[in-house]
Amino acid sequence: MAATVALIDYGSGNLRSAEKALARAAADSTTGHDIVVTADPSRVAEAERIVLPGVGAFADCMRGVSSIPGMIDALTQSVLKDGKPFLGICVGMQLLADVGREHGDHAGLGWIPGEVVRLQPEEPKLKVPHMGWNSLSLLQPHALFEGMEDETDVYFVHSYYIRPKQAEHILASTEYAGSIPAIVGRDNIVGTQFHPEKSQAAGLAFLERFLKWRP
Repeated sequence: MAATVALIDYGSGNLRSAEKALARAAADSTTGHDIVVTADPSRVAEAERIVLPGVGAFADCMRGVSSIPGMIDALTQSVLKDGKPFLGICVGMQLLADVGREHGDHAGLGWIPGEVVRLQPEEPKLKVPHMGWNSLSLLQPHALFEGMEDETDVYFVHSYYIRPKQAEHILASTEYAGSIPAIVGRDNIVGTQFHPEKSQAAGLAFLERFLKWRP
């Protein structure tokens, strides 16, 4: 039986694009993973690895995940206790923080200590939301960066960003109204502010490495 990737459906996120990109990455990397879009905590518990997407407001996304009975417990067991590879995308990455400060303060998962704050560019030409292609600065070695060139362009759409308390949790950054974290992570957990599923060849290659990653 093929190993599965649980792509969590909690009413938010570009699920169809993420599903297609992960399936393409599984085929191209020959890992043979089945991509399962699911809101069933038992499927999450059975999966080999987990992807949490997210589009929209922090509080709405956190509420969506929390409203599924047993989902937070399944994620905690699978990711924090069992050490399964985890990828959060955009707001799915922001939910890793302690708190999101969008329309008030809202508790996150607390897996990456820190806060999620609004972009505040001083230059008028820099608009919010930040939307488009920006280059990554790779700050420290990581298995998910193997074969990836520094300054690779990837696609962003966001108005808020995560600000970790510990610098070692920032794996890559991008420049927009200053340096902002673009990839964060620790142990078996990684999150991208950019959208791999919208980042063409660079994004697919990143997803392929995630499917092969053995933290």
